[in-house]
Amino acid sequence: MDIKDVKIEFLGHSGFMITCKEGKRIAIDPFNVSSGVEPADLILITHNHYDHCSIKDIEKLKKDGTIVAIPADSQSKITKIENVEMHTVEVGDEFEFGKVKIEAVASYNVDKDFHPKREGWLGYLIKMPGVIVYHAGDSDKIPEMKNLTGYGKHGNEFVALLPVSGKYVMNPEEASEVASILSPDLVIPMHYGSGVAGTIEDAERFVNLCRNLGLKAEILGKI
Repeated sequence: MDIKDVKIEFLGHSGFMITCKEGKRIAIDPFNVSSGVEPADLILITHNHYDHCSIKDIEKLKKDGTIVAIPADSQSKITKIENVEMHTVEVGDEFEFGKVKIEAVASYNVDKDFHPKREGWLGYLIKMPGVIVYHAGDSDKIPEMKNLTGYGKHGNEFVALLPVSGKYVMNPEEASEVASILSPDLVIPMHYGSGVAGTIEDAERFVNLCRNLGLKAEILGKI
């Protein structure tokens, strides 16, 4: 899907590839990536669970000099990968990648113990000229999400990537509530369809709920 010369592609599960206007490629949480996907210049990892911090998939997408941004507890995994530049980030950090600004934001569970707040795991805001993409990570509906409202103003297109599988993250109903709060220009479901958790039916239910709220919602096919 192209938005203002920014391409957003679904890698499966919670993984995405974002290609910026100037051609830089940013991967987020690649897992079970299809063969033939071109390498990334930057790989963002939300947390250290195997379906988000997958060494074999980072190996598949990295090239010499690829930057891998991770929470601190993922360092031991990434040190096994050669010829990448590892950056540790925590909630509130912001760094520049060419014309893109990356901000790490909170991502956690509120009523279950799979992703406790104390771990400091991440979601990301990818701020490109004219387009801002929010990847929520493995999160429930959390108070910090209210701080993300308003990103669609001032000429920006705001895209929200939200988990919908339930159990480990929000279910479709909870995720649609978050979408209503954020009011993005486009919302895309994730965390389904890989066999880990969630089904295409969860994604479809989420999309229908969002459309009933007057929001633009789309399911992306895996590349």
